[in-house]
Amino acid sequence: MYKSFRSVSGMAARASKLARQPIQQQQQKRFLNIHEYLSVDVMRKYGINAPKGAVAKSPEEAFEVAKRLGHFSNGYKGGVKTFSTPEEAQYLAEKMIGHNLITKQTGAEGKPCNAVYICERKYARREYYFAILMDRQSAGPVLVASSEGGMDIETVAKENPDAIVKLPVDIKKGLAFEDAKELAKKIGISNVAQEDAAHTFMNLYKLFTERDATQVEINPLSETNDHQVLCMDAKLNFDDNAEFRQKEVFELRDFTQEDAREIAAAKYNLNYIGLDGSIGCLVNGAGLAMATMDIIQLHGGKPANFLDVGGGATPEAVKAAFEIITSDPHVSSAFVNIFGGIMRCDVIAEGIIAAAKELDLNIPLVVRLKGTKVDEAKKLIAESGLRIFAVDDLDTAASKAVNFSSIVTDARKAGIKVQFS
Repeated sequence: MYKSFRSVSGMAARASKLARQPIQQQQQKRFLNIHEYLSVDVMRKYGINAPKGAVAKSPEEAFEVAKRLGHFSNGYKGGVKTFSTPEEAQYLAEKMIGHNLITKQTGAEGKPCNAVYICERKYARREYYFAILMDRQSAGPVLVASSEGGMDIETVAKENPDAIVKLPVDIKKGLAFEDAKELAKKIGISNVAQEDAAHTFMNLYKLFTERDATQVEINPLSETNDHQVLCMDAKLNFDDNAEFRQKEVFELRDFTQEDAREIAAAKYNLNYIGLDGSIGCLVNGAGLAMATMDIIQLHGGKPANFLDVGGGATPEAVKAAFEIITSDPHVSSAFVNIFGGIMRCDVIAEGIIAAAKELDLNIPLVVRLKGTKVDEAKKLIAESGLRIFAVDDLDTAASKAVNFSSIVTDARKAGIKVQFS
């Protein structure tokens, strides 16, 4: 019996790319992503079969887990390491634990690998793809399955779209056994295993609805040589809005795999998206955020992030937003672009002034405010005595933010300290 060895951080980072097919625009965007080994634990509670395995957080634990699982086989396949002895498991764990795993999904900096997942490897007679997603077009969940599992599903969709079968489900009626069995038949599961596959699909659907999942992805779903249906891996995402009723699931969240700035922003109900530029952007609303980034780039700059304060931010939240923006050492200027509707400009101004005073901001700050209570906001800024560059025109404000960023960046390279406050 083969055993395999996987980096936990890599499995947590690998997201389903099937959503880039026509279903993409219907899939929810807010989700909790948990490690694969934790996803397997959740599935087992629903009677879903998966290979035996355990997590090791040190090379020594990897050795002990490997011994408990029995015999191993040598070799490599993709991101999964296979090996023949517990000593090899220990050696591989030493190379992985404590280091960053870098993949296409993690970005250049990678994600920290704090543990490895060691599991048995079953002989697969055939491999399939299975997923459940939310589909707005059919106003409910959709099951997506394919006879071509264990590979990039978007490659299958591109090269052989007929191999992908979709089954919309009426969320009021649920998934019927007959429909689940017919789906198993369509993707080529053998006659003797179709009932087992149907029960697996139904259990996965039950997990999907009861746990407020936004995605359940199994790739591959395998039929073994003795016709067992096994989920060989697991990718589960859960709706952030359901946290209040899914406490057990959300306790599985691993903050080490997330951007610390995004975590800090969430505490104040702010939305933070990190980018790779040098201009920190504080905005309200996704549309204005996109326009702000576009005009910065039009003037030759690059946004370092955008931080959306939404419509209900307090001065304390705005101050926290500046702390998050300026925590990025690459930020060399900050651009505040607010259209006051529900969000009042004077509240933003109060937060900006508090941040400039308490955080001792040493980068140039360009502020452009329009809308509700804008006159009061301008008065607060003017009377603050702080070096805040208030500009009414968006084009001019963006140009200043870019120019200031260039000055500070050049000064830093030359070892010159520039003071703007």
